[in-house]
Amino acid sequence: MTTAQPLDVQPTPLALLLLGREADPKSERGVECPGDLPSPSDPDLVARARAAKEKLGDKVFILGHHYQRDEVIEFADVTGDSFKLAKDAAAKPEAEYIVFCGVHFMAESADILTSDDQKVVLPDLAAGCSMADMATAEQVAECWDVLTEAGIAGTTVPVSYMNSSADIKAFTGKHGGTICTSSNAKKALEWAFEQGEKVLFLPDQHLGRNTAVRDMGMSLDDCVLYNPHKPNGGLTAEQLRNAKMILWRGHCSVHGRFSVDSVNDVRARIPGVNVLVHPECKHEVVAAADYVGSTEYIIKALEAAPAGSKWAIGTELNLVRRLANRFAAEDKEVVFLDKTVCFCSTMNRIDLPHLVWTLESLAEGNLVNQIQVDKETESFAKLALERMLALP
Repeated sequence: MTTAQPLDVQPTPLALLLLGREADPKSERGVECPGDLPSPSDPDLVARARAAKEKLGDKVFILGHHYQRDEVIEFADVTGDSFKLAKDAAAKPEAEYIVFCGVHFMAESADILTSDDQKVVLPDLAAGCSMADMATAEQVAECWDVLTEAGIAGTTVPVSYMNSSADIKAFTGKHGGTICTSSNAKKALEWAFEQGEKVLFLPDQHLGRNTAVRDMGMSLDDCVLYNPHKPNGGLTAEQLRNAKMILWRGHCSVHGRFSVDSVNDVRARIPGVNVLVHPECKHEVVAAADYVGSTEYIIKALEAAPAGSKWAIGTELNLVRRLANRFAAEDKEVVFLDKTVCFCSTMNRIDLPHLVWTLESLAEGNLVNQIQVDKETESFAKLALERMLALP
């Protein structure tokens, strides 16, 4: 009988990355966070956060996205969606530090819209966005070359969702396009079709498709899907020339989970339920829902809902749970659309330990995790954002 030899197993870079011990230079951001973080079970975390925030006073302004954990939202000076928060930051010029409890592209937008004297901080540099990562500057530049070769670049207007990197916003501004949010996507598309014949919609295919078909009366045949991982996007020049909407193959990992089965199941379980979903959901899910709208729309719809009404919400779980708790006292039943719990994993990287570490570092005079967009990128990205702000 032979003696088993010990295995010489070396952890792969991916394994180390998943364990949070290494950084991936090819990802949107690394996962390293210098300094010692307090334990999540530290009973003094709340007190420490309050003390650090009080010490900073008006020098700090904390933004909390709707999808953040309750423990983080508790310390936010304002809450909202990404664009509202970026505008809130710009309207607070006296705040030296803008602590953005959200994800990386949001902090970039805040840096673009705030003054040079303000410093935007992201508590965890690993808080990225899978959707934003699905469109890189190199991929989009290659796509534009494909459109040029097909002879349609001159009549195509890029429209980029707010959920995109500063590089993509800059590309959009440089090529005569505009940014949109889930609230004003229809207005942005109407503007774009006044400027040209076609739209390149980045990076969320579902918001682009839903807006074009559901809100503007186009057909699914008017839309084609550009896949950056295939030669020429997987499309022929004829398909590109015939299309009105060239949709980028990107999506939200949270909203993409919802299905028609989810809708049918909740209707069977809760008679009379109102199904309300975010427009980042798949087209068939949006078609099966009763109401469709942005996070702000969802909140306002529930505020206006009558007592005794029942709602199944198709968006990120932190927000749904918070709304369920808020409206329970008004006899409004709010449930998550899917049976499977679904947090946004990157949003949830911003936790109380990271926020405490950030605030205490700033209170001690140590600037950490600053998000800075280079001046050229900022200039073109701001141009695209200003076009959106000028929309009627």
